[in-house]
Amino acid sequence: MISSEKEIWFVTGSQHLYGPETLKQVADNAKTIASELNASSSINIKIVYKDIVTTAEQITSLCIQANSAQNCIGILSWMHTFSPAKMWIQGLNILKKPLCHLHTQFNAEIPWNDIDMDFMNLNQSAHGDREFGFMMSRLRKKRKVVVGHWRSQHVQSQIGIWSRVVLGWDELQHLKVARIGDNMRQVAVTEGDKVEAQIRFGFEVNGYDSSDIIEHIKGVSDNELKELLEEYESSYNLTQALKLGGDQRQSLVDAAKIELGLRSFLDQGGFKAFTDTFENLGKLQQLPGIAVQRLMADGYGFGGEGDWKTAAMLRSMKVMATGLEGGTSFMEDYTYHFGEQKSYVLGSHMLEICPSIAQGKPSCEVHPLGIGGKEDPVRLVFNSPAGPAINASLVDMGNRFRLVVNEVEAIKPLADLPNLPVARVLWDCKPNLETATTAWILAGGAHHTVYSQALHTEYMEDFADIAGIELLVIDQDTRIRSFKDTLNANEAYYHIFQHGM
Repeated sequence: MISSEKEIWFVTGSQHLYGPETLKQVADNAKTIASELNASSSINIKIVYKDIVTTAEQITSLCIQANSAQNCIGILSWMHTFSPAKMWIQGLNILKKPLCHLHTQFNAEIPWNDIDMDFMNLNQSAHGDREFGFMMSRLRKKRKVVVGHWRSQHVQSQIGIWSRVVLGWDELQHLKVARIGDNMRQVAVTEGDKVEAQIRFGFEVNGYDSSDIIEHIKGVSDNELKELLEEYESSYNLTQALKLGGDQRQSLVDAAKIELGLRSFLDQGGFKAFTDTFENLGKLQQLPGIAVQRLMADGYGFGGEGDWKTAAMLRSMKVMATGLEGGTSFMEDYTYHFGEQKSYVLGSHMLEICPSIAQGKPSCEVHPLGIGGKEDPVRLVFNSPAGPAINASLVDMGNRFRLVVNEVEAIKPLADLPNLPVARVLWDCKPNLETATTAWILAGGAHHTVYSQALHTEYMEDFADIAGIELLVIDQDTRIRSFKDTLNANEAYYHIFQHGM
């Protein structure tokens, strides 16, 4: 999923005021930092040292190169000495790649007995980075600021989080989302401005018919089908009816053909995210269940009922989460448990929950589906493990996109669910269901989300900054009165931001 060719450029600013020996030391120190960051287990993207920049011409040239370099997905900047920020105006104005400002210094501690003015001139990030920070704020340049010594685990972890988000952002710049069928009829939140989304995020969304999938199903070979059925049998606990000779075996065969045809369609078209809807299945024999679940497990983004925004976010967040513990899935707030002491949300969907969040080996089953008018679909059924997670929802507010995030804690189901034939997860909303849901509804958050136990809120904060969109976080500290104030303030801010003072 991640290309080893992707890289982040480490750019160090200085000036000629201090002489060639100081500049040589600045370059040597920057090379050391870049090398050690590149070796950090917390950072999964290649950090590439770039020659130090000391003039406006050098800075502008570097920013032009960064914009045009396909492998460069972000800039990590640091001012080793004082770098007069007027030199940075043109470069920052044209820079299109995400930027992280590392506020550090080469030495961790002050050498109390040896410190002199030569040392002070060399190691003056404390005010060099403030000068750089002012110019970015003056230009209203969104960026991440990381403060601390570059060798510390905390600093490397923050850079690592940002680098993963940048990788997810880069994915959106060339992402193609296939909308198979239209949105679910009369539903509002899954609609939106696809042109504005492409302008803001980079991904494109185009519509296709279920007949496009049928043509690929027709091309499925007997050998392909045999191999996939064997994979089902080895990977999941098949019910007796789905095993060879069982009275529902044909449903599994049909589901496998749909997966192979859908996968072929997506791969041929270069799509890494897609949607479908039960209202527009055409000649498909069943609503894709296990096919969608397995495609998500392989990293594809998905949104039910035509929800292209969630499909794109899921793909981006899966790219961010590559190699991390915990899964990431399409999700829906389905029903509540209002307990006397504590209330919970049961998250699920008709069929399409990603097995990356499964606890144990999923069960492969077929059950009736009361909507869509098709044959009973095959799906994977499982519970999800306990632990911290987030729900993230991208919505179109008409004049801007808003990202709503709720921090939650998944828990073990309070009882067995023998008659619920879908994958599911039970979670405790922070700060509690009543407050979290009130805030979510006030924010206009969707019923579809991306649920992740691999990512946390800082990833979403970095994403919102890079995208230049509104972020609303519902966490342990959320209070409704303050949340309403934030909503009102944001309305004014984005009106001014879009229309000018």
